[in-house]
Amino acid sequence: MHEEINRYLQEHIAVLCAVAECQPVAIAAAVELIVKSLGNGGKLLIMGNGGSAADAQHFAAELVGRFRRERAALPAIALNTDTSILTAVGNDYGFDAIFLRQIEALARPGDAVCAISTSGRSLNIVKGLTAARQRGCATLALVGGTGGAILGLADVSIMVPSDQTPFIQEAHITIIHILCELIERSLSTTWQVP
Repeated sequence: MHEEINRYLQEHIAVLCAVAECQPVAIAAAVELIVKSLGNGGKLLIMGNGGSAADAQHFAAELVGRFRRERAALPAIALNTDTSILTAVGNDYGFDAIFLRQIEALARPGDAVCAISTSGRSLNIVKGLTAARQRGCATLALVGGTGGAILGLADVSIMVPSDQTPFIQEAHITIIHILCELIERSLSTTWQVP
């Protein structure tokens, strides 16, 4: 069992090392995209399915609450949290429209929309990002593997070079924490605690 634990941790470390080697520029661009949107009065809308939905909620919670600094709340919404909307839209329009309809209702030009997907192929995410671009939103994707269809819909894409869902998800939450740290630091002078 100890060997299996060590093997898993070594694979996890290898994926994070690959992210450290090839994604700092994309991570910095993502910070700039979000800071620009929030600094200009926009909001961050985040979407994901399954484990990525949990990551979307985590990301929003860190910004609305706080990550490590006392500051004013930042406007961030995870679009996968309202079960009434998800089930109503899923029932009436189909599961592929659950993010599309919310983007149509909530997104405004200048907002930022973040999609989190391990595969990059989820049709509901593709439709949501497409609608976001049509509305003049800046788009960001956290993906794994080759990025899938989502890759071409994002202004900034952060790719985790792995095809293993657990390692992609673990890297995504690390990236989200880095984003929170740098967003908070960038906005700390303009978003003071009231």
